[in-house]
Amino acid sequence: MKIAFFTETFLPKVDGIVTRLTKTVENLTKAGDEVVVFCPEGCPSEYMGATVVGVPAMPLPLYPELKLGLPGPAVSETLEKFKPDLIHVVNPAVLGLGGIWLAKTNGIPLVASYHTHLPKYLEHYGMGMLEPLLWELLKAAHNQATLNLCTSTAMVRELSEKGIQNTALWQRGVDTESFRPDLRKDAMRKKLLGTFDDQGSVLIYVGRLSAEKQIERIKPVLEALPNTRLALVGDGPYRQQLEKIFENTATTFVGYLSGEELASAYASGDAFLFPSSTETLGLVLLEAMAAGCPVVGANKGGIPDIIDDGINGCLYEPEGEDEGAKSLINATKKLLGNEIERQSMRNAARIEAEKWGWASATEQLRAFYREILTKEQSSNVAA
Repeated sequence: MKIAFFTETFLPKVDGIVTRLTKTVENLTKAGDEVVVFCPEGCPSEYMGATVVGVPAMPLPLYPELKLGLPGPAVSETLEKFKPDLIHVVNPAVLGLGGIWLAKTNGIPLVASYHTHLPKYLEHYGMGMLEPLLWELLKAAHNQATLNLCTSTAMVRELSEKGIQNTALWQRGVDTESFRPDLRKDAMRKKLLGTFDDQGSVLIYVGRLSAEKQIERIKPVLEALPNTRLALVGDGPYRQQLEKIFENTATTFVGYLSGEELASAYASGDAFLFPSSTETLGLVLLEAMAAGCPVVGANKGGIPDIIDDGINGCLYEPEGEDEGAKSLINATKKLLGNEIERQSMRNAARIEAEKWGWASATEQLRAFYREILTKEQSSNVAA
């Protein structure tokens, strides 16, 4: 098959969407498929056998790490030469809308996928009143596609309820060879602790430091559990505010980590806290689980698909500022309270992660593609 991806997010950016895309591209090319990726400029020209085409882009206000690509004639020329069997638009925005238009005008089957819960982000940027309008725009874009893929059952349900048609679940995936428990290291633990002593439990967060991640909710946990330390791995536009919020607490701002360092950070923590209630999946939770780090996450969005409460991690109820804080404290206490239970959760977390390899997730995607192309061929013959 020949597949063209249009995505607003790709290398060198690092996040869950980019991880899914790079692993998908890698497995598609391994299977013999030809792939071209259209994404914002600054990307490599090739990745794992796929051609990568950077297009001029401008940063999105309030979210400068996300660049909106502006498709020009070079995009349509490249697409015409490539002659894809199918176009897959990831999180359609400006560049994605270009991909939708090119699919429709050239009669190319179209798949779209939903990865970022933008309507829920709006309230964290003081623009909650725009949520109904954004849903209408998303509906108009996604309903151009033959198939709309979501990364959790909660998102399949929510998109369907909002009027987005032809939804299906694209199964989760995680690299269990890179993220594994045996990478727990004393040296990494010292790095996570920074200037603080190792007299208690090390809580870890990995991800973008941004308002919608609700990281400030971890502060009451530190106050309620005085023998805990917090390591925030990652960076983002909310870092300065978080440094003020967590001032005079046992918190280390570690910055970005990648490769084996990142895998070791997951494995070296005692509990992974992920307070965000806006996640479509929460790939970092799966990475933590693969590394054998028990997790606490919100009982919201795609996270309950991953966490079996009390078995491979703990869920907390995020609704309400005070109630949410109390629930997060109690969930963390439950996870940290008994060493035997925590070790059991570590083992169960790893077992759960081992079910979800990227190869099987990509093979499921290829089956979706083949089904669409077979139906397309049948309808053409009938016509």
